[in-house]
Amino acid sequence: MSTKNNEIKPIEYWAGDKIIQFTKPLIMAIVNLTPDSFYDGGKYSSIEDVLFDVEEKIGQGADIIDIGAASSRPNSKIISKEEEWQRLEPILKGLRKRFPKVVISIDTYRAAIAKQAALEGADMINDIGGGSLDDQMFDTIAELNLPYILMHIQGTPQTMQQDPKYIHLLDEIRNMFRAKVKTLLDMNFHKIILDPGFGFGKTLENNFTLLKGLKEFTSLGFPVLAGISRKGMINQVIGTSPVTALTGTTVLHTIALLNGASLLRVHDVKEARQAIQLVQFYENA
Repeated sequence: MSTKNNEIKPIEYWAGDKIIQFTKPLIMAIVNLTPDSFYDGGKYSSIEDVLFDVEEKIGQGADIIDIGAASSRPNSKIISKEEEWQRLEPILKGLRKRFPKVVISIDTYRAAIAKQAALEGADMINDIGGGSLDDQMFDTIAELNLPYILMHIQGTPQTMQQDPKYIHLLDEIRNMFRAKVKTLLDMNFHKIILDPGFGFGKTLENNFTLLKGLKEFTSLGFPVLAGISRKGMINQVIGTSPVTALTGTTVLHTIALLNGASLLRVHDVKEARQAIQLVQFYENA
């Protein structure tokens, strides 16, 4: 894909019978079904709770709903494929029935879960492993032909924050993206979104270097996702906690948008939408 002045041209990806248009920054709303997520673990007690929350997020302007059933926070417990699907299946079916037109993303690094979710109507796959945690993922994605979020991670969720090290951070991540994108393109798969993986095998300084250098990844010609919401990179600087990190999240979302992010993965949809509106008005002034 060609680029001009290091800015990606508007991109459209078909997701089943839906289309995702990157003509302006989009919002991916987080729905965690896990009991141990760093911010909102154990939030839901029933399917109706999830449906109500998703309805609210859609009303606030969410473009994509991202459902995760296995925690990927540092040192998180690995659950079985069966347990992940047991958590995910009834929610996915309920959401697909209640909201047939909304784009539903599945946050999983397991190819088998991606395939099962697609059969139940999922529209895209968000893979924290970028194909590195399941060697069947790229084949599965190429077969499904659904939009795919390719994330960078150093190590695994259990090891990633033990002692992350890079010689040239931006170069290493960009080269990883180039190699994996080539693999996917060689498989005739093009519906790629890049995620540099804030907090996934990164030090505090690494995270802010990534934020400052986002255009290094937009220059590859694909949409870039920023997953910053309420993360430790905020709290470690300003002394907040995940619960009190909304203001810091909005500040970093604004910086990410100014640096070329096409997609924000967020807990707080209304505030993310406002950040997008203000940045767009600023850029068009």
